[in-house]
Amino acid sequence: MIAYPDIDPIALQLGPVKIHWYGLMYLLGFATSWWLGRVRAKDPRRNWSGAAVDDLLFYIALGVIVGGRLGYVLFYDLGRFIDDPSLIVRIWQGGMSFHGGLIGVMIAMWWFARTRGRRFFEVADFVAPLVATGIAYGRIGNFINGNLWGGPSDLPWAMVFPDPRAGGVPRHPSQLYQALLEGFTLFAIVWIYSRHPRPTMAVSGLFLAGYGVLRFPVEFIRVPDAHIGYLAFDWLTMGQVLSAPMIVAGALLMWLAYRWAPDADTTPPTMPARSRRSGTRETRR
Repeated sequence: MIAYPDIDPIALQLGPVKIHWYGLMYLLGFATSWWLGRVRAKDPRRNWSGAAVDDLLFYIALGVIVGGRLGYVLFYDLGRFIDDPSLIVRIWQGGMSFHGGLIGVMIAMWWFARTRGRRFFEVADFVAPLVATGIAYGRIGNFINGNLWGGPSDLPWAMVFPDPRAGGVPRHPSQLYQALLEGFTLFAIVWIYSRHPRPTMAVSGLFLAGYGVLRFPVEFIRVPDAHIGYLAFDWLTMGQVLSAPMIVAGALLMWLAYRWAPDADTTPPTMPARSRRSGTRETRR
C-alpha cells in the first residue's frame, strides 16, 4: 500500500480568494491544448493560422466549462441541482462531466466552423489531438481532491483516501488509471496518428472510439457516484452507458472516412480533389 499524498485542495489563498488545484489543472489543460494547437498550425498543409487557433481555443474553453458542468448536474447530480440550483456554479468543488464537456466542445466547434467558413470535421480533426492532455490533468485534479476513487484493492499501489465515504480501506487510485489511459495514452495514440494526412473524420473517429475503449474497463474498478450507483447488473455505470455510443460513433466515422477516401493517406493534402465524374474517388481531408 502507498500512502495517499494528502494535498490541500486549495493551492493558494489570497484573502477571501481561494485558488483550487482542480481549477489550476483546467488552466494547465487549456494552456497545453493551446500550445499543441500552435504546433499543429505550423504545418502549412493544415491551413491554420496561430490567430485561428487562439480564437478556436477560446470557444472550446467555454464549451468545456459550460458543457462539462451542465453535463455533470444533468447526468450525475440532477436531484441535488433541483434542490440547490446554485450547485451549478460551484465548479471549485469538483463535478465536471467529460461527456457533457464533449457536447459543449462540439457545439463550440460547430459555431466556429459556421462563422469561419470551415467544415465541421475539418475543425474537429484539428482539435481531436489537443484534447486528451486536458483530460489527464482533470483526472489528476480529481486525485488531488480525493474523489472518484476505485474499489477496494490489495495491490501494492492501493491507497487509503481521506474521504470518510471511502471506508478507510486501501483502494484503486482509479483517477490515476484514467489520467494514464484516457489522458496520456489516448493523447499519444491520436497525436501520432494525426501527424500524417488522414481522411476527413478519421482523426475525430479515432479519438471518440479510443476514449470509449480506454474508459470503459476502468469503470469496472472505479466506484460510481453514491447517489447514482450501478445502473444494472451490479457493474454497469453511467460512464459506461455514455462511453458505449462513443465507441460505436467513432468506429463508424473511421469506417466512413476510409470508405469514402481510401487513398487519403498517400495523397498529398495540397492536391486538388478530383471530381467523381472523372471516374475516380474524390479525396477528402
